[in-house]
Amino acid sequence: MDDRRILDRITELGFELPPPPRAVASYLPVRVAGSLVFVAGQVAMADGALMHPGRLGDDVSTDDAASSARQCALQALSALREALGSFEPLVGIAQVTVYVASTPDFTDHPAVANGASDLLVDVLGEAGRHARVAVGVQSLPLGTSVEVAVTAQLG
Repeated sequence: MDDRRILDRITELGFELPPPPRAVASYLPVRVAGSLVFVAGQVAMADGALMHPGRLGDDVSTDDAASSARQCALQALSALREALGSFEPLVGIAQVTVYVASTPDFTDHPAVANGASDLLVDVLGEAGRHARVAVGVQSLPLGTSVEVAVTAQLG
């Protein structure tokens, strides 16, 4: 994929690629395994602070959580670019897994996950279309409301 085109598209959409996330525990931010690239789960950070902590159905709105998912996807793209040196080797996004911290009665996980999915398609076009899992959980690291993991494919 054309590195400059992707960076320009991110800017056109009104976003900027954040600095690549660093591991905060015993894991790799990105692991290349053959033609697949696994990006560790991202929690949405802005200006060094956690975005929208809490749980859906309690104290976080679906719109705020979708915004966090979008930020997670941007962070995943940044991690991919850092690990690969550019977006050039990238063929596309294979799968996105979105974890949503929620109360037992919250059921709109897909709307939250769309924040990440829509961003990836808006930036990468058809190459950003992917399989997806969106699941509710009791809690997530750091008290975040959303965590997003991405699997990409190399050419």
